Amino acid sequence: MIACVQRVSSASVVVDGETVGSIGRGLLVLLGVAADDAEADLRWLVDKVVGLRIFNDAEGKMNCGLADVGGELLVVSQFTLLGDCRKGRRPSFIAAAPPEQAERMYNEFVARARSQGVTVATGRFRTHMDVQLVNDGPVTLVIDSTAK
Repeated sequence: MIACVQRVSSASVVVDGETVGSIGRGLLVLLGVAADDAEADLRWLVDKVVGLRIFNDAEGKMNCGLADVGGELLVVSQFTLLGDCRKGRRPSFIAAAPPEQAERMYNEFVARARSQGVTVATGRFRTHMDVQLVNDGPVTLVIDSTAK
């Protein structure tokens, strides 16, 4: 699994003119599921994202996590994170999980984050989404469960 995590002041997802998910201060998580991802990848990535200490403390150092700042998550499915651009000019998405597997793991990611007490908003799986955000910092990290 791959997560592109952005620290945000606010973020939202709009589908067909309707806001389907929005947060204030927190993390926007673009989540990509690979075909060979297992439950262990999912658990590791949820714990890593929820536990990230990338919010500033009173001294301006990245030392606080979501719980410390009352932050929220906006989780958006993003199979294109698995795009392989090494050959040619058109990405290959062979490594991405099939939609049924990806949706199941995406929903499980959201459920596990919620079970840790985090407020979680979502996009809408398998739809065209307009994602709006105010990147705070900017702070952007890419976390890949295969690199653990």
